[in-house]
Amino acid sequence: MSDQRISKAANVTRRDFLKNTAYATGAAIVLPAIVPATVFGADAPSNRITMGCIGTGGQGSGNMRGFHAKSDCQVVAVCDVDAGHRENARKRIGLDPKSSYNDFRDLLARDDIDAVSIATPDHWHVPTSVTAVRSGKDVYCEKPLTLTIAEGRTLVNEAKRYGRVLQTGSQQRSGNEFRKACELVVNGRIGHLHTMRVGISGNNRTCEPTWTPEPVPEGFDYDMWLGPAPWEPYHHQRCHYQFRFILEYSGGQMTNWGAHHLDIAQWGNQSDDTGPVEIRGKGEFPKTGLFTTALNAEVEYTYANGVKMFLSRGGGTRFEGTEGWIYVNRGKLEAKPKSLLDSVIGPNEIHLYESNDHKQNFLDCVKSRKDPICTAEIGHRSSTVCHLGNISMLLDKPLKWDPQNERFIGDDEANRMLWRPRRAPWRL
Repeated sequence: MSDQRISKAANVTRRDFLKNTAYATGAAIVLPAIVPATVFGADAPSNRITMGCIGTGGQGSGNMRGFHAKSDCQVVAVCDVDAGHRENARKRIGLDPKSSYNDFRDLLARDDIDAVSIATPDHWHVPTSVTAVRSGKDVYCEKPLTLTIAEGRTLVNEAKRYGRVLQTGSQQRSGNEFRKACELVVNGRIGHLHTMRVGISGNNRTCEPTWTPEPVPEGFDYDMWLGPAPWEPYHHQRCHYQFRFILEYSGGQMTNWGAHHLDIAQWGNQSDDTGPVEIRGKGEFPKTGLFTTALNAEVEYTYANGVKMFLSRGGGTRFEGTEGWIYVNRGKLEAKPKSLLDSVIGPNEIHLYESNDHKQNFLDCVKSRKDPICTAEIGHRSSTVCHLGNISMLLDKPLKWDPQNERFIGDDEANRMLWRPRRAPWRL
C-alpha cells in the first residue's frame, strides 16, 4: 500500500489494508507490529473482521458462534460438505443461502473475507489452511494442526511466506492455570525440571467388530469429505467425530488430547521451536473393525536437555523437579509443596505470553499483525510430538529424532512415515 493510500485511511477497509500490506510483488513482506489506529479506529469504514467458517460440525459450530459473538468479528460465510451441518450453521447466524458453500475453495475465492476458522477432519487441516493463506486469509485452525510432520513444515513455511496470522486451536494456552503452571516451572520454582508426565484418554468410542459399506446419506459429499485420503467405501463410523480413530484421517487420542497436554509440556519445557530427540512407544491397536488408532499408548520421550517425558492413559500434565512438582489440567492446579502456588513471578523473571481468550487473541493479532499465542510453528511442533509417538508405536521400535532437520536418524522406514501420498487431484 502506498503512503498516499494510507494517508486516506477513511477510504480504507480492514480487508484492503490486510491484503495490500501482506504482499510485495507476490512475496511476503515484514508487516508493522501495530496497525495505525487511524486505519482501524472507530471512524474507519469497517472495524469488524469478516470471517468464513469451514467445517460447521460440533467444534466448528462452537467456534462459529464464538467468533460471531465478538464485537469486532462478523461471520459472513459458512462451508461444510454435510448439507445438514451447513444449513444449520447458516440459519443460526442468519446468512443468505448464497453465503453457504460445499467447497471451501469457493468460500476462499471471496475477496471480502479477512480470516477463516477451520474445523474440518484432521486430514483436511493443512490442505485447507495452506489454500487459505495463499488466498490472503488469516487462519484459526483446530488442533491437531497437522496429519503428518512434513505437511506441517509446509504450512509453517507458507504462512510465513504469505505474511499470514495463524492461530492453532490449542486453547489451553489461553487458560490461566496452564500459563501459571508453566511460568512457575520455567522460573525454577520446582528446581531443576527432570520429568514430565502427560495423560491422555483411551479410545473413547465403541467400534463395531465387523462392518459393510453403507449408502452415502443424502446431502453428504462423501468424495469431498475424503479429499486427499484414499478412497474407501462409506460407513457412518468413518465420518464426523469418529474419523479421529482412523489413521487415514487422524491419530486417535494421541493427536486429540495429546495435542492439548503435550502442547503444555512443550511450553513448560521451553521447547516450542524444537522437540524430543528419542522416542520409545508401545501401543495396543484394534484387531477388528474400522478403527485403527491406538487403544492405549505408552510413550517415553527424551529431550536434548535431559528431560524425560512419559505419556500414558490419564489426563493433564505434571512437571517434576528437584524441589517439587506441579500438575495442571482444565480447572485444576496442584503442587507439592502447596506453597508453590502462592509464588509470585517477579518483574525481572520470565513472563510467558498472556492470553485470556484464545479467539480474541487471534482477532487482536489479525489487527495488530503480531504473533498469536499458538502460532503455526508452535502448533506444528506440538503435533509433531504426537506423530512421533504414533510412529514409534506403529513401528514398535525406539527412534532417534533430529528436531532441527525434522528427520529420523538412520531409519528410512520411519522417515517414509513423515508424509503420506495424496489422492488425485489434491496436492499441497
